[in-house]
This record gives sequence, structure tokens and C-alpha cells, in this order.
Amino acid sequence: MSRLLCLSRGLICPKCKYSVQKSEPFVSLLTSRVKFRDQLMKRLISTCRRPVIPSYSTRHTALWMFGVGTGFVLALGLKYRDSASEHCECSVQKTDGAQKYRAAVEASRDLLRRIKVQDEVGAPGMVIGVSVDGSHVWCEGVGYADLENRVPCGPDTVMRIASISKPLTAAAVARLWEEGKIDLDAPVQKYVPEFPQKEFEGENVTITPRMLLSHLSGIRHYEKDAKKVREDKEKAKRLLKPPEKKEEKGSAENKEKPKAEDNSAKSKKKKKEFEQEEYYLKDNFENVIQALDLFKDDPLIFKPGSTFLYSTHAFTLLSAVVERAANQRFLDHMMKMFRELGMLNTLPDENDPIIYNRSRFYHLNKKGRVVNCPYVDNSYKWAGGGFLSTVSDLLVFGNALLYSYQMAELKNTDGLLPGFLKPHTAKAIWAPVDKTEASWDKDGLYAQGWLVVEKQQKYGQCRNRRHYVSHTGGAVGASSVLLVLPRESEQPTNQKLLPPQGVVVTIITNMQSVGLNTTALKIAQTFDKARDEDIASA
Repeated sequence: MSRLLCLSRGLICPKCKYSVQKSEPFVSLLTSRVKFRDQLMKRLISTCRRPVIPSYSTRHTALWMFGVGTGFVLALGLKYRDSASEHCECSVQKTDGAQKYRAAVEASRDLLRRIKVQDEVGAPGMVIGVSVDGSHVWCEGVGYADLENRVPCGPDTVMRIASISKPLTAAAVARLWEEGKIDLDAPVQKYVPEFPQKEFEGENVTITPRMLLSHLSGIRHYEKDAKKVREDKEKAKRLLKPPEKKEEKGSAENKEKPKAEDNSAKSKKKKKEFEQEEYYLKDNFENVIQALDLFKDDPLIFKPGSTFLYSTHAFTLLSAVVERAANQRFLDHMMKMFRELGMLNTLPDENDPIIYNRSRFYHLNKKGRVVNCPYVDNSYKWAGGGFLSTVSDLLVFGNALLYSYQMAELKNTDGLLPGFLKPHTAKAIWAPVDKTEASWDKDGLYAQGWLVVEKQQKYGQCRNRRHYVSHTGGAVGASSVLLVLPRESEQPTNQKLLPPQGVVVTIITNMQSVGLNTTALKIAQTFDKARDEDIASA
């Protein structure tokens, strides 16, 4: 008890001069109470040495007064310490840098919770990370990483990033290309002779690493039925064509009926996306060459270079190219790249290792209730969807590429470190490729491992489309997005701007089939606006 009474000024306010100065009244009161304690203790000790023992009531009263005084001092001290820490100078200094984004954080947090967690999909948990001009300004978890044990999501929660693995693999390919170890236009058999020579409609065709990067190889995705895939593509094209002229009412009704059936079939197909059996493979593949056995003998869906067909298996073939070109196991090569980037929490989704802060994974059953996802082994698709990561690591990756991309715009780079990729390489990766498309934003085209939306404004005072790049992901028990919104170069400013300049947003969740690109874009625009307003008011 005596130690509790001997509070020092450092304990009252250990942070700054402000609270020490304001604590003088309390310190004087504390000093007087300590003196009273010393006097009281001396009296009790001297009394105990006397042969005549005082009455019980006298000693009880003294001890009761001593206890009341102690409680009063402690209560006042704790109250004052809490109030002082709320207004001390050091606290203001710590939050001053992020002060300008407080409104943006609140608006984005409300959007995240209202649209994605509570009302729309009921995702058990998700984590968001936002950086502005290379600085991480917001990382927060919402909901639970583990529902059964009530473990909340946090900035360090590790989740499946699904197809964001593709931009990571594309970066590895780009580095090897810069080193002259990969020819993007050479046949893949140059590196992977185990992959058979392909034919399409009786004609020998060539598949190149460049085609694999842009999903133009014709290699199937999870749907094995080539005829069904082609029919779905044709059906999608017919929906874009103008309707034929209606001759009579009866025939018009008949035409509307199959159209409704087509829409119903399309909706049904979307529901069955995660019913493809290859999503739930439990077999472990020792290496990426062995994983080729899943699809290498299947016929091509389209002629290489002619039609866009999103394919995770194509990136598995690309990983085999990387392995042979680097003369190193694919996972070893990727882990080396992650270390170089500083992505220390990004690793393959292996089931045996103990991975701290790893989330559990969920989906909705037929009754719409959240249930645990089944066990899966993702060793068949490391390059296309097999990595785990955190939002902080993904922000690092996004900013590394943004830095490399914007280095090309600088005339004078003296005093600046080189980018992870050379400027012309980063420009090439984010350059849209003809004949491509993307499902998560119809305004964009696929590039090399990324979706790219180019800047465009057709009419005055109308929609001004911003340039941005992104990639989404969907896997068993996981959805993800990584979006980069570069700063517009024509924005006026008196400051010398150094890369990276722009907003990077990433969201990962432990629920499958959650669309996140639109939400990420809204959040990026919110922070971009807050940054510009702060610069304008400075």
C-alpha cells in the first residue's frame, strides 16, 4: 500500500512536460498525504512498542482513516492521469500526421462495415489497408478471423489472397525478363519441354509466356468442357448485339422467354462458380511441373492470341517457366523476391506449417448460413492463387510497383534509389493488351498480371474516368483486391513530388464470392480527395 501511495510525477504523466506542469496541484496534495502516511505509520509503530495495548476501536479508526485517504489519492491520481494523457502534447504530435485523413477513415470504415460486412454478404471478417504517397495511413480489421474462438481480425491477420498471386508472379517474370533470362515471345516448350506441342483445329499453334501473362493462351480455366465455354462466350457476345426487329406480339413473347432463360442460366452459372471440383483438390503436388498434369493434355479452348480466357492454370504453366528460367524452385524464387521487397508475411498457403495470425475460412451454405470451408490443398496453383499475405505486405508491393512506374516520369532522378522494376518494365506491365477484358470492371482491359483502366473523359462536365490498376481474387474461403490509384500528374502543386504518389488500397476477407473492387475504388477516391484538400489548404 505504501508503494502505491508513493506515486511520482513520471507515473502521473510519463509522456510530456504539459501534464507535469499541470500536475502541480495534485503533486502538492500527494506530498501532504505521504507526510500524513509517514506520521501515522510512526504512531502505529511506537504504539506497538508500548507495554499497554491501545483499544481496538482506536486502532481501527486510525486504519480506517488511512485507507480512506489512500483511496482518495489513488482515485484522484488515476482520474487526473487519464485526463492529462488525453490532451498531452505528445499525443497530439502522434496523431497530427494522420489527422487530415480522419474523415476519410471514418467514411471508409462505415462503407466497409455497412456494405460488405453487415448488409450485403455477411462476411465474418475482413482487413483493409490504405497508403497515401507511400505512407501507410490506415490498417484495420473488421469482424472475426476465427468465428468459433472469437478471434478478431487485425492488421496482422494472414489470409488467402487468391488471384492477387498473379501480379506477384508477373513481377517475378518481369525481373527475369530484365535479366535476360526469359524471352516473353518464345514458345513455352523452350523452358518446359514437358508441356506438349498444342494444336487448334488441326493446326500447330504456339503459346508464349506473354500470352500466359495476358490470358490469351487458350488454356482452360476450371471448366473442362470446351464446348460449354465457347457457347458461354458466344452467348455473352449476343447479349451485346442490338435485338432483332419484332414482327408480331406472339413472336416477341416467344423471344423474351428464351432471353429470360438465358439470364437465369447466367445467374445459375455464377452461383456454381465454386462448385467446380478443381477448386477443392486435396492432392499435394511436389512441384509445379507435376501440377501441369492437371491440364497439359486437355484441348485448347481458343486459338492462342485470339481470345481472352481468364485461366489460373495458365499461370501454373508460367510458374514452370519461371522455375526453369531462374534455375530455382518456384516457391524458393518467390520467397527470395518477397524478402527483397520486405514482404515478410507473404508465403505459400501450405497446411502443415504453423502460421501465426492465420485466419480460418468460410462460405455460405445453401441456407445462407456461414459454415467452415472444407480442407483444400492449393499446391496446384501457387502462381495463380496459392499465396497467403497481410494487408501491410500487399501495400508494400503496390507501392513498390507505383514507385517504379512513376520513376519513368521524372527527368531528374539524382538522389533517388532505383525502383524494384525498371521504369519501362513497370510501364509495360501496366499497359493494356488488345483483345483482353476483365470481369470486375468493364471499363478496363487486362495487361500483364493486372487490370488497367485508362484515363478518359468523353464530354465536358461529365464523367472523368481516372487511371488505376487493380487485381481481385476469389478462392475457397477468401476474396481479395489490390488497387493502385496513381496521382494525376497535371494536379497543380508548389511542392516537389517524389514517388510513389498515389493511393494504394487492399482488402482481404475470409469469405468467398465477395466483390471488392468497387468498394476499394471508392475508398481510394475518398483518400485521394482528402490528400488534395489538405495540399490545397496548406
